[in-house]
Amino acid sequence: MALDFERLRELRAADPADIGRALAERRRRDVIRGDGRLFIVAADHPARGAIAVGSNKTAMANRYDLLERMALAVSRPGVDGVLGTPDIIDDLAALGLLDDKIVVGSMNRGGLRGASFEMDDRYTAYDVPAMKRQGIDFAKTLIRVDLDDPGTAPTLEATARAVDAAAASELPIMLEPFMSGRVEGRVVNDLSADAVILSTAIASGLGNSSAYTWMKLPVVPEMERVMEATTMPTLLLGGDNGGDPDETFASWESALALPGVRGLTVGRTLLYPHDDDVATAVDTAARLVHRGL
Repeated sequence: MALDFERLRELRAADPADIGRALAERRRRDVIRGDGRLFIVAADHPARGAIAVGSNKTAMANRYDLLERMALAVSRPGVDGVLGTPDIIDDLAALGLLDDKIVVGSMNRGGLRGASFEMDDRYTAYDVPAMKRQGIDFAKTLIRVDLDDPGTAPTLEATARAVDAAAASELPIMLEPFMSGRVEGRVVNDLSADAVILSTAIASGLGNSSAYTWMKLPVVPEMERVMEATTMPTLLLGGDNGGDPDETFASWESALALPGVRGLTVGRTLLYPHDDDVATAVDTAARLVHRGL
């Protein structure tokens, strides 16, 4: 897809206020409409130092390539919106790609992959006042809970305050919780049903109101039990693209049929598919979410 990167670079250097205008003046939509389901394409990984996809350690390092993949994805029928950090969202807004799309702002990216402080996941990207000011439609946080790492405590407290602010501003906020631990020095998420249920219980109680809280949960075995752990609207996350694509899509299809599941939020699996056919991967996922396509 041909994008005007020369204009984007010139805007950033000579007229940065135009980026804010592009966000403010974009054509917005209701978060819930039509069949009530959502398909969001995510690209907030690089800001946490997570630029690998599968065995390719620098797959997301080329920003121009990433933006072209995002542009192709959001152009496909059934894609409701995007999730990103301010740098990604500003690029997409300046390129004119956010009309009639839900924009989800990623908030805590301070827990850099591989860092000694990874569990102390500081809120270094969007905050609620900025999202309200810029017309962002939805907030997103990551909550990894390591019972052996004291960095978990400030992350939980900061997330609770983010939920407070979002509820006070009537801004939907999705929480992405995991029970995590270090294996040979590397943070690994526990993807058993029991662990996802526990992380959901912990995340659900954060903040002084849950009225605007959504969940963003991985697809795991015994997903029926997981969805019995919450009444909150839930989007499924896609993770990396290390598995068999047909098995991945089949697991999403099964989980999407469960009560409470409202759709998908997927990034690398669709933006960097095994065969590099972004359009086909996105279209396949879109048809799983929006049955009427």
